[in-house]
Amino acid sequence: MKTFKVLGALLSYPERELIEALPEIELALDTDGLIAPRERGAIGALLSELRAGELMSLQERYVDLFDRSRSLSLHLFEHVHGESRDRGQAMVDLNRLYGSHGFTLAGNELPDFLPVVLEYLAHRPLPEARELLADMAHVLQALGGRLARRASAYSAVLAALVRLAGEKPEFVPASGGAARDDDSAGLDDAWAEPPAFGECNAAKPAGAQVAPIRFHPKGAAR
Repeated sequence: MKTFKVLGALLSYPERELIEALPEIELALDTDGLIAPRERGAIGALLSELRAGELMSLQERYVDLFDRSRSLSLHLFEHVHGESRDRGQAMVDLNRLYGSHGFTLAGNELPDFLPVVLEYLAHRPLPEARELLADMAHVLQALGGRLARRASAYSAVLAALVRLAGEKPEFVPASGGAARDDDSAGLDDAWAEPPAFGECNAAKPAGAQVAPIRFHPKGAAR
């Protein structure tokens, strides 16, 4: 489904090509019809920001959010495993999952980068894509809440993903604007805590009918 690829593109570093593709992005979202009206309206605010913003400023904002704030990292296994050795095995398992369906990563991007995961899901049957999103819903909820507290319109994308996972967002997507100082100050302090979402299981065999990389809430058994 194009919706997953579009949401992944919106979470990627903003380049000129992304800005030029905004009309096609809007059309794809509306044609697929997978995004609930509330989240679709909030994504519209992000599209408006991208359309109206100066490219360098948009890029600086993106880096400040996702590259300089580890609590907002879009590398999902950082929130599952932190810096433990288990993260490396989880990367191997995820790469095997991609390979079992004929996909190979290009460039130096890591397999747990959320836009990469969404690109993969865009090529899978919708029920399977929803099931994998449901497995990572706790990570998506946390990221979306942190973005919303920073008044970031990117929170709308996370809200849409949570809804596609079959859950209700536990945060209200922001309509954009400057971060609130009282919200942003302590976010990265929490990064020193153990991983918040438990661990993920090893991949199933290549013939599995559902995506096998599992994301569990804290305290769940393997």
